Amino acid sequence: MARLLVNIDIDDLDRAVSFYTRAFGLRVGRRFGSSGVELTGAEAPLYLLVAPAGTPPHPSSPAARDYGRHWTPVHLDFEVEDLDTALRRAVEAGARVEIPVAERRWGRIAVLSDPFGHGFCLLEFRGRGYDEIATAHG
Repeated sequence: MARLLVNIDIDDLDRAVSFYTRAFGLRVGRRFGSSGVELTGAEAPLYLLVAPAGTPPHPSSPAARDYGRHWTPVHLDFEVEDLDTALRRAVEAGARVEIPVAERRWGRIAVLSDPFGHGFCLLEFRGRGYDEIATAHG
């Protein structure tokens, strides 16, 4: 089985550490000089990796990094016990609310973005969580 590591490109390490530790209660693990930090306290470690805006994500990329709000098909969902408290903490740490709290059959969700333009969701499950809408177990 593979171990999941989550890497988040950012352009300001101190600001990113402040946001992710304040918003989600994560802790600084290892430091990699001025180029990155490991954050622990979630089921998978988060690695904040410094990569200046305007640099390509890989040598053959036609696009450059942009830390304004951007869209990607991969994003983080943070499961929380108290969505209202988690939402307040995230906003106080610098997150922007993009879609306010909405009710679903499985629980509640809010859609936000971090100070670096990365989208994320806060989820508060109710009952059996996603099993409330699941049709089969694989």
